[in-house]
Amino acid sequence: MRYLPLTADDRRSMLSAIGAKSIDDLFVDVPLSARRDGVVDLPKVMGELEVERELSALAARNKPAGSVPFFCGAGAYRHHVPATVDHVIQRSEFLTSYTPYQPEIAQGTLQVLFEFQTQVARLTGMEVANASMYDGSTAAAEAVLMASRVTRRTRAVLSPGLHPHYVHSIETLAHATSIQTERLRPAVDAEADVIEAIDANTACVVVQTPNVFGTATDVTRIAEAVHAAGALLIVVTTEVMSLGLLKSPGEMGADIVAAEGQSIGNALNFGGPYVGLFAAREKLTRQMPGRLCGETVDAEGRRGFVLTLSTREQHIRRDKATSNICTNSGLCALAFNIHMSLLGEKGLRKVAAVNHAQARKTRDALAAVPGVEVLTPRFFNEIAVRLPRPAEQVVQVLADHNIIAGVPFSRLDPEAGMDDVLLVAATEIVTDHDIKLLAMALSKVLSA
Repeated sequence: MRYLPLTADDRRSMLSAIGAKSIDDLFVDVPLSARRDGVVDLPKVMGELEVERELSALAARNKPAGSVPFFCGAGAYRHHVPATVDHVIQRSEFLTSYTPYQPEIAQGTLQVLFEFQTQVARLTGMEVANASMYDGSTAAAEAVLMASRVTRRTRAVLSPGLHPHYVHSIETLAHATSIQTERLRPAVDAEADVIEAIDANTACVVVQTPNVFGTATDVTRIAEAVHAAGALLIVVTTEVMSLGLLKSPGEMGADIVAAEGQSIGNALNFGGPYVGLFAAREKLTRQMPGRLCGETVDAEGRRGFVLTLSTREQHIRRDKATSNICTNSGLCALAFNIHMSLLGEKGLRKVAAVNHAQARKTRDALAAVPGVEVLTPRFFNEIAVRLPRPAEQVVQVLADHNIIAGVPFSRLDPEAGMDDVLLVAATEIVTDHDIKLLAMALSKVLSA
């Protein structure tokens, strides 16, 4: 086949060079339960028109977030994205440009990333930010690796409120680099447990605020305990819109901030692509993963931009690189940049306030439903509630009635023993009528 140019001899030579007996040896780390036995159940031949019809029919089975009352959050949030954002990022010079391997030629791309860094640093209250990463979870994993390099310790404490998907990302990289992770049992609010888990071998403590249950926490006391032990504090934020209303991680003593920037400029897209935010104290700059864009002047004194720091494996550092991050999610970072520029500080604070207001109305409405217990004590735009029956069953019934009620915590962490916990998010998109419909439908379902 012309698309598979290797001969049988080529394959045998390659396998011999790496010490493998067969192709199957390359997949020994993949559990048998995750392997497909046989071919995919799809038609082998189909015309373009038929494929379009088939895929359209499959897509029609979904309920788009904008078509029904929608209360999902848990790390990905539906916000209003101005039409200007999409209009600008669809321009060919933005849509087709990518990683600037000859950076000084791509002045427009570098300026976008420079302004993006400035916005992220201002949002997080940190001194320096890099030119974006894949997403929040891998940014958190990179932060743990960075903390281990800085402290020369190999133990990371993961807080009870850290998003399970972020936990898994951290554990995957940590395992490959001999970093020991201690994940505390999931809890809605467990500041004391985090402090108690810190010892002299701790490289870093990873805390999330607002956490996966929506609890907003001032982590200043945790920061003091972490620093007293000679460790670093990593603050994770999955809802970056919250930084328009809450105290910034930098103000609370964070050393490294890893966040998901999807809420600003990037719509829900079945899980991505999204954009990771990464910021740190200036003294840690040279240990940051990814790249750093800087401002300078050219020979004629005109403003210009350069890659000030780029210790990536594709560049000069090779195997000594601080990270294997191979992209900066440039288009998603640009969307973030444009939306932030349109909002400005006052606009961001206003949108954040509306989020909180709608979340309070949602909390009050759900608290009035018989059998519902609100668990989250302090929140931004998301709360956790306990239901008198498994949350997944309730969500399915409500979905059948065209209400997407939220995310069952069991979907994020099946082993936590919290099958009755439901995560409910309310952004500026949610209307008072949506909240009323949710409360009425939930009351009816629980009383049936």
